[in-house]
Amino acid sequence: MNSVAPVPEPDATLVSVVMPVYNAQATMVRSIDSVLAQTHRQLELILVDDGSRDGSAAIMDAYAARDARVVAVRQPNGGVAAARNRGLQEARGTHVAFLDSDDWWEPEKLALQLAHMARTGARVCYTAYQRVAEDGRALAQVVPPERVDYAGMLYSNRIGNLTGIYARSLGEAAFQKTGHEDYVFWLDRVRRAGHAERVPETRPLAYYLVRGGSVSANKLRAAGWQWRIYRNVERLTLPRSAWCMLHYVAHALLKRNPLSRPV
Repeated sequence: MNSVAPVPEPDATLVSVVMPVYNAQATMVRSIDSVLAQTHRQLELILVDDGSRDGSAAIMDAYAARDARVVAVRQPNGGVAAARNRGLQEARGTHVAFLDSDDWWEPEKLALQLAHMARTGARVCYTAYQRVAEDGRALAQVVPPERVDYAGMLYSNRIGNLTGIYARSLGEAAFQKTGHEDYVFWLDRVRRAGHAERVPETRPLAYYLVRGGSVSANKLRAAGWQWRIYRNVERLTLPRSAWCMLHYVAHALLKRNPLSRPV
């Protein structure tokens, strides 16, 4: 029987990784393993089962039984925003990162981000990432700009949710139950931080699984959500909303190219 890994001692670099889980038994093992394999060992992985009907809960319990860094939480189905918010409520770390149960990280991802944040004083950090098809084909590699502020975030979400990490000294926040909830969340983080920075390396440190029927694949619906964010959440004027929308469409097309470079 495997021994239980020790609970990490609290320090200034304890990272809480929040992972919502819903009927994810086919993909979650790779995702969980990529978190537990991080070279930065001071972390906790908060798995939030959002009313799964498959074997996801059993997989969560098995990991929690053998690694004390894993926290398994269950709740009735409420959607991804509710699951992430529950994870935030459980989090003990001074830094928070997110990973969905079908995406995965390179082992150095958190260590490189924390080192860059310590070196620069940035309180929000992100990385390049690779989009991957369900059959394993590499799609676009997304390399965001090295630095982005709130105005730049209005043009395009530079922070892939699977790549972002922030210091909780920014204050607490919650995901809103709306389309593009991750974008709204990172808009808030960057506004409060003043700016965010990318790890200098341009190689992908995270991998995003693109599903054919995913929300992100429905471009018209996503565009409608984006417009409502400008008008109803950020309260931008009509002219500024239209200007930002033009940039949003251009950047969305660029991300689908075989290699997406910062612009």
